[in-house]
Amino acid sequence: MVCLLGPRQCGKSTLSRHCERGRHYVSLDDKAYLDLALADPQGFIGNLPEQVAIDEVQRAPELTLAIKRSVDANRKPGRFLLTGSANLLQLPRLADSLAGRMECLSLHPLTVSEIRRSPGRFLTEFMAGNLKPEITESGTPRPSELPSLLVAGGYPESITRDLERADRWRRNYLRSVVERDIRDIAEVKDASDLTRLLAFLETRSAQLLNQSAISQALGHSRATIDRYLTLLERLFLIRLLPAWHSNRSKRLVKTPKIHFVDSGLAATLGELEPASWNAERSRFGHLLESFVLQQLIAMADCMLHPPLFYHYRDRDKIEVDIVIESRQKIWGVEIKAGASANRDDAKGLLKLAGIAGKSFQAGIVFYDGEATFPLHQEADIHAVALSKLWEL
Repeated sequence: MVCLLGPRQCGKSTLSRHCERGRHYVSLDDKAYLDLALADPQGFIGNLPEQVAIDEVQRAPELTLAIKRSVDANRKPGRFLLTGSANLLQLPRLADSLAGRMECLSLHPLTVSEIRRSPGRFLTEFMAGNLKPEITESGTPRPSELPSLLVAGGYPESITRDLERADRWRRNYLRSVVERDIRDIAEVKDASDLTRLLAFLETRSAQLLNQSAISQALGHSRATIDRYLTLLERLFLIRLLPAWHSNRSKRLVKTPKIHFVDSGLAATLGELEPASWNAERSRFGHLLESFVLQQLIAMADCMLHPPLFYHYRDRDKIEVDIVIESRQKIWGVEIKAGASANRDDAKGLLKLAGIAGKSFQAGIVFYDGEATFPLHQEADIHAVALSKLWEL
């Protein structure tokens, strides 16, 4: 069977309805179906047609044992298509992991390349070494489109609305996820604690995770904060980007960075709007880092061998925003919100190249310009226009 996982409202139900005509569709958001699934999982599964899509299966994780029995009795492929708005494999009430019987696929909020219907091959081209210098003719500086892209995010319902209505939609979305969906996967006494945590995390977006500082600021124990962070990860609201180290065992103990999965949700929490681009450039810079990471991860999930993503930071506070690793090869990505780039911007990438040695393949410094040009030819480090992310 196949399980399609991703945040609520990213398009899983729409996709599952259109995958195959004739497949029976059941949504556990329907209380009648949910009550039956919880009361009699075996009977519920046993009375479904042979080909069925079960939407929002995280609301009744007890179904997985009944599904396992059905699959073991009839091994015909493709009988079950499941969707979940929480990471199904991490749910404490999961009756069975369905190991060896289920493949999980990720569905993300829309990338800019998807919205604009371009191929979305930037990551593939970068890792293949196909980015070449492109010098554009200088002309009148164009207004940046980054502020609007960052604030819009990638949820289908959000990007079709004007600025004010989209912001209202995102606020209602966050309220619904925190007040309702959290209860499907855990017991939380006060949902407002999670709302406060999300607002605090927005101020620390794209920065090193410091649970002690968070627990002190919000007045909760570190164990509680750790539990809340896990819940927000399971609901695909945030992600923790692990640290890269040349010694693989040391990666397990180094500090991750906190990122929001969707830049639009983070912008709403931070009350950022396109008009404040210049006044709030530093905050937009953190938002941009999360935005680029999400674009790349979504592209990676379409690859046959998806790479792994990390960040790099050493004791001298030299950093690389994104480290990409695949089959013992390393690529680095640095991200700037400014309209120019120079050799100094590649300092972290050069340090990474020195540590990775022959494993280092190439590095790029994203910036809000139009040209692609070399910064350090000997290390194959280029400045690349951010627009390449959605043009290739």
